[in-house]
Amino acid sequence: MVTIPAGEFLMGSEDAFAYPGDGEGPVRAVTLPSFRMSARAVSNAEFRRFADATGYRTSAERYGWSFVFAGLLPDDFPPTRGVAAAPWWRQVEGADWRHPEGPQSTVDERGGHPVVHVDWQDARAYCAWAGKRLPTEAEWERAARGGEQGRVFPWGDELEPGGEHRMNVWQGEFPRYNSEADGWYGTCPVDAFEPNGFGLYNMTGNIWEWCADRFRPGPGGRHVTKGGSYLCHSSYCRRYRVAARQGLTPDSTTGNLGFRCVLD
Repeated sequence: MVTIPAGEFLMGSEDAFAYPGDGEGPVRAVTLPSFRMSARAVSNAEFRRFADATGYRTSAERYGWSFVFAGLLPDDFPPTRGVAAAPWWRQVEGADWRHPEGPQSTVDERGGHPVVHVDWQDARAYCAWAGKRLPTEAEWERAARGGEQGRVFPWGDELEPGGEHRMNVWQGEFPRYNSEADGWYGTCPVDAFEPNGFGLYNMTGNIWEWCADRFRPGPGGRHVTKGGSYLCHSSYCRRYRVAARQGLTPDSTTGNLGFRCVLD
């Protein structure tokens, strides 16, 4: 855990990259007390310790399936139902946090990668076991900014300053071709790339992270997720920015959705 100092910051965005329909604006001043946040997203190894100690079964394990990015499936994988508005997501029987791409996959060699296929209740269950909680959206964004004010990314306004990759997102032509210029196709380890000014890793890219808050605007019953993921690309999803947000129903489970914890 790292300490995020008390203070005021500017939350939200109204710049050319923002999605007004997501409720990113208006930009407003928010003051928060000091709190502590996990420097890294919860990893497979950490979640395994929780599951082994408690016998906890995630929602995806109980449902018997979850959504997997089609590009991560073997070429001979049998056809399965896709998402109408996002056909690159496939419903895969047997996909869960232990088997991120289905029964033929394992996290045995990915202990340091973020746990995925966890819904909002799964994340809260882990936090409660660990004596922690999910961050509020304001806490998450304050921490992600790393002390910077009004910047697009945790390190500044350039996506790749000096040609250097600072996070794990899609390069190439989505969803057909990923050059893997940043070194990764799916998830990367939770401590990959340089940390931000507060010492936090992968606050943008890699995986979406659950927050405690309800999402507004739009239909109720959704919760905030922040940070974008390894599938974000400027051609269709610029949500790999600190101000960006997404609303998901609390029972959502996908191969790019995880969390980190905070302490008061």
